[in-house]
Amino acid sequence: GAATTLSHRIAEIMSLDLDTSSLYSIKGLAILDQDGNRVLAKYYDQELFPTQKEQRAFEKSLFQKTNKANAEIIMLDGLICVYRSNVDLFFYVMGGNSENELILVAALNCLYDSISLVLRKNVEKKALVDNMDVAMLILDEICDNGVLLETEPQAVISRCAVRQDELTFGDQSISQVGMSLIGSAKDQLKWSLLK
Repeated sequence: GAATTLSHRIAEIMSLDLDTSSLYSIKGLAILDQDGNRVLAKYYDQELFPTQKEQRAFEKSLFQKTNKANAEIIMLDGLICVYRSNVDLFFYVMGGNSENELILVAALNCLYDSISLVLRKNVEKKALVDNMDVAMLILDEICDNGVLLETEPQAVISRCAVRQDELTFGDQSISQVGMSLIGSAKDQLKWSLLK
């Protein structure tokens, strides 16, 4: 009947030899400062970048080729690198030489715009370093092991659980935060008892 047809169809689909290599479109993401030093980076291809030494050498070469250039894309060491800069930061997304540049640019724009939202358009090194925890979450939400997960900055920010009211945490005293948490816990307890 219908159940055997469905299970037969599922078995057919599972047996297909799907090429998943195209999912792994991103080889690395990096943010460098105005001197070419790493602020934040993640590399997803262990063959291309097996150690920090290779990563740093690549970053140095990448920065030398891009810090004075007007282009937004270069080919370096067999990788397509898209980039943009702002104040004292350079944002990079690297992909394979056969990768679609539009995918890389979408990832780059999402990275930059997500960081910009969190830093309230104050995209510079000091602000980024002060918010490094959220910046690391942003990288993880955009790309997982080389697979592009998200290109919408608002979706990335919402997954990082960064709400506008949380961004002003520094303005609140510890007692205000504590009282807010206690009030929230009381409300949850009250609603659970009323159910």
